Amino acid sequence: MDLRVLLVEGRGTVPPVGSVIDTSLLHPPFVVRDTQGAEVEPATGYLRELALSDCSPLTCRSYAFGLLRWFRLLWALQMGWQQATEAEVAVLVGWLRSAKNPQRQRSDPEAPPAGSVNPKTGKSALQAGYAPSTINHALSVVSGFYQFHACHGRGPVRNPVPVSAERRRAMAHRSPLEAPAKFGRARLRQRVPAPLPRSIPDRLWDELFAALGCDRDRALLEFFVSSGARAAELLGLVLEDLDWADQRIWVISKGTRARQLVPASPQAFLYLARYFDEAGTPAAGGRIWRTRRGGDRPLAYWALRRILQRVNAQLGTNWTLHDLRHTAATRMVNGGRLTLPEVQVILRHADIRVTGRYLTARVEDLVDKLAEHYNRPRPVMTYAPGYDPADIAAVFGG
Repeated sequence: MDLRVLLVEGRGTVPPVGSVIDTSLLHPPFVVRDTQGAEVEPATGYLRELALSDCSPLTCRSYAFGLLRWFRLLWALQMGWQQATEAEVAVLVGWLRSAKNPQRQRSDPEAPPAGSVNPKTGKSALQAGYAPSTINHALSVVSGFYQFHACHGRGPVRNPVPVSAERRRAMAHRSPLEAPAKFGRARLRQRVPAPLPRSIPDRLWDELFAALGCDRDRALLEFFVSSGARAAELLGLVLEDLDWADQRIWVISKGTRARQLVPASPQAFLYLARYFDEAGTPAAGGRIWRTRRGGDRPLAYWALRRILQRVNAQLGTNWTLHDLRHTAATRMVNGGRLTLPEVQVILRHADIRVTGRYLTARVEDLVDKLAEHYNRPRPVMTYAPGYDPADIAAVFGG
């Protein structure tokens, strides 16, 4: 049977050949290599333009892996990138819809099954395959790659990735003051459900905080939930980024990469002071979060993630680091003290509608109210004195 049909039906595989290499350069920071270890020049040109367009290194890395996935498919089909058509893009989508994501192949026998729901948190584990948003990202990567080469007169005449003509026409004449209209998805694009905020209820937050084993971890979680900063932003803090007097921190924002002020709670600075008393104040210009074992070095993202994983294993939960930012946003928006524009400034959202997503009620917070509602006695119908009960029974029924 044709390999294309096998891939679309989930019965074929694409060999995991080639690689993405860190170049330690600025333009580009990552490149794609083929089965022989040679650099894929068409991909390098596109990645270089992304870097020159002020995309972050992480964005270039993500696009490099997207291109590697596309070239792996073309190598399996024995087709050059310049001959690709919409048919090959359809094979890519069919393959990703049916294949298992290698990142989900867990070696831990105690890991929850893919897609299962945690009974304590209500959060589902990641599916075994590729998420719809991942498939749409793959299509965006391939579309941008061919659009780049079309500008330079290379590649096929027509971009093989379908687009929504209706959306393209409307966006060309849209005023920035107007709310964005809704359009049908382009062909092969996947339906992505709107994600709900994944905040931690107060009861489970207290349990999570009590399971931490040192003041460094307590300080980190307090900064997470009071400032709403992202993991990479907090891990990048140096001693000069701390404003003890006004209880604020300076972070390098993810989107703009600008140095911005973010307020934090007094409890966060209290635990930070305790951490410094225990581990010592870092040197000027040094990262404030350090490892506790294996030598004195900055705390990396994966080490911080492992801290939360150990607590999750102890409590039977599946919280993530980004859930802490969701928790901070939900508390700020629903606390009744801050307005939505003020929370937008603190969280550094570009669009206030993103902040408004947290203005919602959660079932976890309604347990007591629902119990009171269910246990409330049925209201008793009463009538004004002076009426004959027989007359009332005749009119309204006995």
